Amino acid sequence: MSTRIAFLKGHGTENDFVIVPDPENTFDLPPAAVAALCDRRAGIGGDGLLHVVRSAAHPEARSMAAEAEWFMDYRNGDGSTAEMCGNGVRVFARYLQRAGHVTEGDLAIATRGGVKTVHISKNGDITVGMGKALLPDGDVTVSVGERSWPARNVNMGNPHAVAFVDDLAHAGDLLSPPPFSPATAYPDGVNVEFVVDRGPGHVAMRVHERGSGETRSCGTGACAVAVAAARRDGADPVRTGTPVTYTVDVPGGTLVITERPDGQVEMTGPAVIVAEGEIHAEWLDGTAAA
Repeated sequence: MSTRIAFLKGHGTENDFVIVPDPENTFDLPPAAVAALCDRRAGIGGDGLLHVVRSAAHPEARSMAAEAEWFMDYRNGDGSTAEMCGNGVRVFARYLQRAGHVTEGDLAIATRGGVKTVHISKNGDITVGMGKALLPDGDVTVSVGERSWPARNVNMGNPHAVAFVDDLAHAGDLLSPPPFSPATAYPDGVNVEFVVDRGPGHVAMRVHERGSGETRSCGTGACAVAVAAARRDGADPVRTGTPVTYTVDVPGGTLVITERPDGQVEMTGPAVIVAEGEIHAEWLDGTAAA
């Protein structure tokens, strides 16, 4: 391993990431090392890490290499892996553009949640085809302190519990995962969104992301919220043939989510690269061994 490893820092609506370019998948990034890099005091700091690898070079992505040259090997801030990260895909695409691997227009990115279609627009926004939402049957409840709410179970390639509340402050500090029931609904944990209405087709949310705590934004969460809000409001584009769009305010900005008649969900928002530098490999090796 070289003594220095290149990294960048980026965010999408203030959901921030450490970016580690590694096209040939040569770096060992165990959970402890990822958690150390994402530490906001002792490391670089981020809600998660984007390991940039060519699909053909990664065992989890080789089957997608014919469709997508690049694989987003996404890690949560605690070092655990995740199926998808909507804001992360936008930042991943922005990095590929900055590095000269892609230009404005359409591209495909492989993720553990499948291949995602991406469009980099001339105005700077990036649209991600997030796939279809799955709405598992069964009642779910989430709680904070003495309050409990029914939640909509929505899967966007990763699991979400969407609860509509009267006040976003009712979500508490979101430092710990909000309890949910039944436990069998989310055997691998869940992202929990708390949502209030701002107007027709306009909502605001806070989120606890599993493995990261409260984040300033969650792309898959915003998609889950828009789908849950549409169903609550009696709208189902697959049934009516009419697309539905929601503006979703997150603490770090605004995302626009559209569910189309074919069931595909699209997310549009910004993505920014803010810094780049080098990681000392000796320090990283030490964190992994600790």
